[in-house]
Formats: sequence, structure tokens, C-alpha cells
Amino acid sequence: MDIQGLPGRLLADLGPAIASGEIPAGTVLRSEELEAKYGVSRTVVREAVRILESMRLVTSKRRVGITVQPKSDWDVFDPLVIRWRLAGTDRSAQLRSLGSLRVAIEPAAAALAARQATDDQRRELGALAVELTVTARAADLETFLKHDIAFHATVLRASGNEMFAHLGDTVGAVLTGRTEHHLMPHQPKPYAVKLHREVADAICAGDAEQAERAMRTIVVGALDELDATLG
Repeated sequence: MDIQGLPGRLLADLGPAIASGEIPAGTVLRSEELEAKYGVSRTVVREAVRILESMRLVTSKRRVGITVQPKSDWDVFDPLVIRWRLAGTDRSAQLRSLGSLRVAIEPAAAALAARQATDDQRRELGALAVELTVTARAADLETFLKHDIAFHATVLRASGNEMFAHLGDTVGAVLTGRTEHHLMPHQPKPYAVKLHREVADAICAGDAEQAERAMRTIVVGALDELDATLG
């Protein structure tokens, strides 16, 4: 979700403040106070609050106000919520939690993709594996990240499971956060790139066991590296 204009600027302040605990659960915000503090109209505040409500970070009731909700109620899969949590003090816990999710989901998705992927999806994975190899050798992290996000999202879609496919943006937010917060090496490691090629080759060949095994090595390795980096 890319929020533009005044509602986006208001969200850019309120979202991270709520996600980091700077504005703790139970806090009641007033529309008129937000209007005065940020110099925006009631319509702008209403739009920003509507988006925060969609993420379940707040609830809004007449004569009560805007109440910040506990973390247990949040839509923790929302890419913006992930981005805000990664920007705050919750970064380590968020990354480990999402890394564990990847370990649980992506190997199974790769195995399903080997059975369910369309010809177009198989060709796309093969092409992305080549692009990952080229950009890794060039140490072009920005382009590598773009192709890496596309690769994992394609595997999730190719699984044929709509719930797995829905996690593409979530995994993309994780990969982006690792890069933005300098938790990736300056140049992608050759063995990691090779594993992506192995996943693509196995899916193209319809080898579910190898696709699952290679993807599991990728996501478990990423989690282990994260633990080593974060201590």
C-alpha cells in the first residue's frame, strides 16, 4: 500500500509510533487534537484513521475517540505494519517471527509449485534465476532485491494455493527490510544464488522433493544468518 498526500504523511508519523509502542495500546487519540497537531483537515484525519483501522491498529468510536489496540489484534501480515515494526525497537523479534513463517510456508509452496506451476510461471522463475545470478555478480543489491522479491512471490503464486499467494507482499516486506536495515551482505553469496537456481530448475522439472529441499535450505539459512547477525 502506497499512501500519498496528507493522509500518507500523517500515517508516516502515527503508524511507526503505534508499531514501536511510542503510542501504547489503550491510548485514546482525539480527531480534533490530531487536526491541530498536524495542521490537517478532519477529512485527512478520517482517511488516515480508516487505513489504521483496516490494519486493526486502532478502533474509532463516536464519543470515545480513536483507541490504539494491543499488538495481538494487529494485522501483522500487512506490509506497512511490517515496515513500521522493522523501523522500530521491535525489529529483531519481527525479523525472527517472519523468518520462522518463511521456514514453515515457503518450502511447502515450492513443492506445490513443482506440481502446479503453469508453463508461464516456470519460464518466469527460470528467467528470474538468471537475473539473480547476473545482479549478484554485479553486486547490484537494489536490482537483486527486486528480482528476489519477484522470485519468491512467483513461487508462492505458482503453488496454486491462494493463501500462500497472498503472502507474497509479506515476504517482499521482509526481504526489503533486511536490505534497508543492512542485514544483508554487500554482495549476495554465491551459494544462496545457486540455491535459487536449484529451486527454479526443480520446479521446472516437476521435482517436488528437490524444490522443497532447496527452498528449505534457503529460508533456514536466512534465519540462521539473521540469528548470527542479531546475536
